[in-house]
Amino acid sequence: MRRVTLYSSARRSGAAGRGGRVADDASPPPSALPSAESLAPAVAPPPGPRWRRLARRRAVLLAGASALVLLVLAVTLYAVRTPPPRRVTQADIDAAVLHTLTTKSLPSRAAKAYAVVRPSVVEVRGWKDDEGAKKEESGKDTGTGVVIVDKGIILTNLHVVSDANRVEVVFADGLVSEATILSVRPEHDLAVLQAKTIPDDLVPATLRSTRGLAPGDEVVAVGFPFGIGPSASAGIISGLRREFHSLRGQRVLTNLIQFDAAANPGNSGGPLVTMDGEVIGIVTGILNPTEQRVFVGIGFAVPIENAASAVGLSPF
Repeated sequence: MRRVTLYSSARRSGAAGRGGRVADDASPPPSALPSAESLAPAVAPPPGPRWRRLARRRAVLLAGASALVLLVLAVTLYAVRTPPPRRVTQADIDAAVLHTLTTKSLPSRAAKAYAVVRPSVVEVRGWKDDEGAKKEESGKDTGTGVVIVDKGIILTNLHVVSDANRVEVVFADGLVSEATILSVRPEHDLAVLQAKTIPDDLVPATLRSTRGLAPGDEVVAVGFPFGIGPSASAGIISGLRREFHSLRGQRVLTNLIQFDAAANPGNSGGPLVTMDGEVIGIVTGILNPTEQRVFVGIGFAVPIENAASAVGLSPF
C-alpha cells in the first residue's frame, strides 16, 4: 500500500513552473510561523503603587480646596447680608428708660423702704393685770417695736410698756410671743424687750448712723397707729437736735429727729427709716398743742445711736 506524504521535505524552487503554479512544498516551516502571544494585542501594564498614591493625594487636595472656597463664599455672603451692629448712644438709653417709666408701674421709694423693714417690725401689746384684761384707751397699751438682734431683742418706747404687767409682741409672720423687759433708758424713753418665742427666719433691721442726715431727706415711719397696721407714712426730716417734753411731761427728751411723716398713738416705738429701709431713729412722740393727741405735722424720733446704746450696741 502506498503511504501518503503529509509534508514534503523538498525545498521551495526558486522559480515557478510554466503554469504559474507554486509547488506544494513552498510553505514555510512551522518554526517560521508567528506565536499566539505575538499576535495578541498589546495591553499597558497597570499603574504602580506610586501613581495610585499621587492620584489619591490629588483628590484630597481638590476636596479641601473646594471646601475652603465654599466656606469663604458663605462668610462673604453672611457679611454682605448682615448689617453691622448699631452703636448704642445716650439718647437710646434715655429713650428706653422713658419708655419703661411710661409703660411700667414701678414701686415708689417709700414702698421699697417699707418692704425692706417690714419683716423686722412688731406690734407691742401691754396688759393691765394678770387676768389679761387689756386696756381699751387709745394708744395706752398698743405700740410698735423693731427687732435689732435676731435672737428676739426688740426696741420700743418705755411709755408703751411702763404700766403693763404683761407684754406680748406679734411678729410679721403672725407669731404671738410673750416678752420680758430687759432694760430701760428713761432719758431717751426707750425699753429693750426679749421675746420668749421667735420665728425661725427672724430678720433684724439694719441700723444706720444719723451722721450726714439733713432737713429735707425723705423718711418713712412704720407702726401700728391706734392699733391699725402695720401702717406706713412718708415724709421728710424737718429738723435735727430738737427737744421735746415726754408724753407725761416728766422729762425733756433732747437730740431728737423732727419729721413730718404722719404718726399717731400706736406709732410709738416704731422705726423711722430712710428710703433704703435702714433705721435711723425710734419714733417717740408727736407734738399737738391741743388735747386731741393726733398728728398735726410734727413728730419726733430718738436717734438710733442713742437707741443702740440702750442695748449695749455700738454699730457706728
